[in-house]
Amino acid sequence: MAIYPEIKTHRLKEHLSEEVVRIRGLKKSFGSNKVLDGFDLSLYRSENLVVLGKSGSGKSVLIKCIIGLLEADEGEIHVLGHSIPELDHEELDQIRVKLGFLFQSNALYDSMTVRENLEFPLRRHWIVVTQDQVDQMVREALENVGLGHTLDMMPIELSGGMRKRIALARTLILRPEIILYDEPTTGLDPITAGEINELMVSIRERYKTSSLIISHDMKCVRETADRVVILIDGKCYAEDSYDGLSRSKDKKIRDFFE
Repeated sequence: MAIYPEIKTHRLKEHLSEEVVRIRGLKKSFGSNKVLDGFDLSLYRSENLVVLGKSGSGKSVLIKCIIGLLEADEGEIHVLGHSIPELDHEELDQIRVKLGFLFQSNALYDSMTVRENLEFPLRRHWIVVTQDQVDQMVREALENVGLGHTLDMMPIELSGGMRKRIALARTLILRPEIILYDEPTTGLDPITAGEINELMVSIRERYKTSSLIISHDMKCVRETADRVVILIDGKCYAEDSYDGLSRSKDKKIRDFFE
């Protein structure tokens, strides 16, 4: 039985207005395996929303459906007012320019310098800017993550935490309205993970971005989330603040906090 703490959720939404992502009744199966089974979600402007779930619960499938890499079996997916299932390839590309995606693996190009990695999305999306503007955008993106000195370094010369920051700088360079984080702290030591958490919060505060954070790292959830959705059995089982959920007596929810 789904648990929706109506009063607490309503209070959380009092300062929120515009939905930038709206998902209703989302279903996605692979053969007989029902990964998403009527999942609902709303992401509001300037909000950090964490989707919390165990490994294999469908968190990454959710992200792929949102950006149109996977086709949902049923349900509604609206991003920035557009119905993702109804968009053609060109229209999807236009929406993706407004979405930043931080991959769990960082997905940096090993054969490119940091500068070239950051320039790539500008070239990929045919952003019309001069070379001086490109240079300024690259420098600003690196300064935002505290790595201005790495401009001409190669990814192999960077630590794991530095590579994560560079990947985030590359995400920021197009000034996305929404950022999707896929397990952003996986594989990082606790100190570096804490720095990435702080960075995600500061980016939201500075640029008023909306962020959907996929994680099972409870420290990340606690430090970054304005609101948490728990994904269990393919559904939104519960949603509330971190503190609200941590006080729940429901065993399925308690399992995440113990």
